[in-house]
Amino acid sequence: MILSALYQLFLDCSVVTTDSRNCPEDSLFIALKGESFNGNAFAAQALQDGCAYAIIDESEYAVSGDERFILVSDCLQTLQQLANYHRRQLGTRVIGITGTNGKTTTKELISTVLSQAHNVLYTLGNLNNHIGVPLTLLRLKPEHTLAVIEMGANHPGEIKQLAEIAEPDYGLITNIGKAHLEGFGSLEGVMKTKGELYDYLCTKEDATVFVHHDNPYLMEMIQTRTLSPIFYGKDESLYISGRVTGNSPYLAFEWRAGKESDCYTVETQLIGEYNFANALAAVTIGSYFGVEPQQINDALAVYTPQNNRSQLKKTNDNTLIIDAYNANPTSMMAALENFRSMDAPNKVIILGDMRELGVESEAEHKKIIDFLTRYSFAEILLVGEEFAAIQHHFRSYANAQELIEELQAHKPQNSTILIKGSNGIRLNTVVDYL
Repeated sequence: MILSALYQLFLDCSVVTTDSRNCPEDSLFIALKGESFNGNAFAAQALQDGCAYAIIDESEYAVSGDERFILVSDCLQTLQQLANYHRRQLGTRVIGITGTNGKTTTKELISTVLSQAHNVLYTLGNLNNHIGVPLTLLRLKPEHTLAVIEMGANHPGEIKQLAEIAEPDYGLITNIGKAHLEGFGSLEGVMKTKGELYDYLCTKEDATVFVHHDNPYLMEMIQTRTLSPIFYGKDESLYISGRVTGNSPYLAFEWRAGKESDCYTVETQLIGEYNFANALAAVTIGSYFGVEPQQINDALAVYTPQNNRSQLKKTNDNTLIIDAYNANPTSMMAALENFRSMDAPNKVIILGDMRELGVESEAEHKKIIDFLTRYSFAEILLVGEEFAAIQHHFRSYANAQELIEELQAHKPQNSTILIKGSNGIRLNTVVDYL
């Protein structure tokens, strides 16, 4: 079936699903494959449960004579092509976001701000890969005036592919840091891959990028490309400038649009000075797209982080700063520096291994140990094999369950506790025992 005909079927359907357990009435099922599943095997069930059509790429799963089965050569490729086709038909202005740290938080902040004045479609959660991006684009409706699309990658070429699917008109790279080094190979590899968003935008007329002026890696990257940058940072001569005014524990900052404008103050519900650049990016993009200053401030003031991303939680015994969704050397050090400077009693640190660092793993974990050794904290608890392999005098646990057993016997009391580690270490399971 040619793409235009398939697109007409898509328009006739209520929604696209790739999950046979979630089949709304008259939806379009696309049979994707994974390491442990084959969506083709569930196509018939999806039709029985309410889907109007099922796109498959293995003919043996089609029922002879049933025109609801649509056979294609590759379901994933079809999903991506269909999303790109839909994006082109609607012509919605698209903002692409990538970066090492803060992608999801920045996307949420930008979307919250823009929604004050626009009908915005944005990536749900962190559905930012080769499947999540097209599924997000297929949620676009004619009434949407802007789309904010998060793009993630852990190997070279992935941002290029996502940009070619989403065809963004605007771009933002939050920052550059050491993450997924196992896939990227080096910090230079990270810069090259994240820079694929800039590279794509260089191919479009009148493309605009929003650049954090205080980040030397981003400034280096922008200078080698022909783009129209909008700068934000600390310098008052920039499009948007700002400075941190508070950080115990919530981030507060002030901002202005150029030297001569009024100065606005925002008190957020974000933990960590490292979120300042993310919030200032939202101010910048909101201002660029005509959101009034008071609307920007109100949106940033009410936004509350979710999903173990710099969340503050008070229990009967302690105050927790939960940042257990992800960790890499850049975000780990930023969290530790912020925690060290925070005005809080009885500071306890619980850290889990940083995953996917390849040959750099030992050296990067040692840098964290060296930092912890230089400063005084009430207690330090380390979880995972990488930390355990480095010589230190801190308490160490093989996994989260071991730590939980320790906490059940000896729980910290009246403490402020930072919880930070890669998602695979499962430090989120520790929260209920603090």
